[in-house]
Amino acid sequence: MALLDFFNNNKKDEAPAMAPVLPKDIYAQGTLDLADTIAPAALKVGSRELELGEKVARSFYTISYPRFLTDSWFTPIINLDKVFDVSIFVSPIDTADALHNFQRKVAEVQSQISEREAKGLVRDPMLDTAYQDLENLRDNLQQAQEHLFEVGLYITMYASSKEELDKVEGDLRGILDSKLVYTKPALFQQEQGFRTTLPLALDQLNVTNKLNSAPLSSIFPFVSFDLSSDRGILYGINRHNSSLILFDRFSLENYNSVVFAKSGSGKSYAVKLEILRSLMFETDVIVIDPEREYDNLAQATGGRVFNISLSSENHINPFDLPPVKEDENPSDILRSTIINLVGLFRIMLGGLSPEEDAIIDRAISETYALKDISGDADFTGVEPPLLSDFENVLSGMEGSTSLVQRLSKYTRGTWSGFLNQPTNVDIKNQFVVFSVRDMEDELKPVAMYIVTHFIWNAVRHELKKRLLIIDEAWWMMKSEDTASFLFSIAKRGRKYFLGLSTITQDVEDFLRSPYGKPILTNSSMQLLLKQSPTTVDVLQQTFNLTDEEKFLLLESGVGEGLFFAGLKHAAIKVVASYTEDQIITSDPSQLLQIQREKSRQESA
Repeated sequence: MALLDFFNNNKKDEAPAMAPVLPKDIYAQGTLDLADTIAPAALKVGSRELELGEKVARSFYTISYPRFLTDSWFTPIINLDKVFDVSIFVSPIDTADALHNFQRKVAEVQSQISEREAKGLVRDPMLDTAYQDLENLRDNLQQAQEHLFEVGLYITMYASSKEELDKVEGDLRGILDSKLVYTKPALFQQEQGFRTTLPLALDQLNVTNKLNSAPLSSIFPFVSFDLSSDRGILYGINRHNSSLILFDRFSLENYNSVVFAKSGSGKSYAVKLEILRSLMFETDVIVIDPEREYDNLAQATGGRVFNISLSSENHINPFDLPPVKEDENPSDILRSTIINLVGLFRIMLGGLSPEEDAIIDRAISETYALKDISGDADFTGVEPPLLSDFENVLSGMEGSTSLVQRLSKYTRGTWSGFLNQPTNVDIKNQFVVFSVRDMEDELKPVAMYIVTHFIWNAVRHELKKRLLIIDEAWWMMKSEDTASFLFSIAKRGRKYFLGLSTITQDVEDFLRSPYGKPILTNSSMQLLLKQSPTTVDVLQQTFNLTDEEKFLLLESGVGEGLFFAGLKHAAIKVVASYTEDQIITSDPSQLLQIQREKSRQESA
């Protein structure tokens, strides 16, 4: 049966056209129109289901509701991960007619109660409850606090086979039965049931129930998983229902997040959009940028960019000590710094034996002692030693020959300009970017460790709402010491109002690290964008994704994926305004076009 004829069968009240068929009409009937395009290849009507091409459909109608309907009782059906259509027909009932019928019904119930009393029978609680409900509803109708409606609720489920359809029916009716809402399949009326759930506004089943305003409002169908709140920033659009995903990461149990995505899927774009909107809410943002993608954003927002490289004028002394706060013990601060420095030298020198580890630890303590820095007194404001001072102390210790030789390239060799200088970096600006793109790959883990340690000292010194963004975090996961330090920030950052954002495209390397999953566990927000087939299985296992969510990540476009916040998650599409897009874009073609436009304006 053609779908157009199927639809036209609904026009029962129209008289058949008696005009003669002209040749042009015959020609027009042979043209392909919209109905022919969307029509299934075949349609078979059965007693319990319809076969629409390769799909099977089954329609249901609702026959009864419980005495009370709780809010959002229909939500589990709306959020059911199946393909189905829902039609709700609501027809108002005239209040005067309803009150007249109520008066007759109340009289019937009163008569039954009086008859039982005259016979000396025990009171029937069902009759008493019905009488009270009728009286309350009649009062509300008379006071215009409620209205009465004829409501028809119909559902058509779709599946690829009858066996699958039976399972879907079991899931659907199981959910509804648990809420005392009972449905039945439209036996020998599947054609009418299918038409009823099509967007034609035709109720051909006409199975209705009388509901007043309050229970009717609980059937509101536009409910689904959402992440909207009354405060926070806009992360994107919910692809399931087009609602806004508004969220405040600082309202969760911790403020950390992770972003997993393949290259070119929009992960940096999404993070830069979050940064731009977070700056509007007076959040300080610090970025460790391995590819120099945040320079334009920093320039547009008045931020500072520090280029960390061997030839840069920006230096960070790894021996810097944070100021001692009133509630802190100087010995604890010094001990923590020494432990972090031992980890740094382990990375710089390609690993340490237990003997070398002990030598390095003792040499660091003696180096600080040369500058009168000890755990017995407050060392705030004291000039810290340099790496060359440490080398001098180390060279005078027994068994340190190999260590001194390996360290010399950082003090006198080609890499000396990076570490062996006093700190001249100030991060008091609201938005600060540390760019390590020009640092040699061999030194990037060292640079990111030193920068992160420097930032952590600043965070501990002054309590402010901050975000620390570490792009391409897999660089830090390559070494156990850098990964361990990153994990400690993820655990302790909440005490200092710090949210840590780790971004990576190398998911397997990140999760393979012994600290990868602990960092993920300590991150209340996760953003999964488009994934490659080689990594999506790992993510499915890690995040307990359904097969539908797995395929969603494989087929997502740029800026599309899954957004997790606490116990909730939703499909997201990251959307920026035109102005935001011009500031944060990393697309080379867009950047080239923007540069040409600027050059054209300057020349004009």
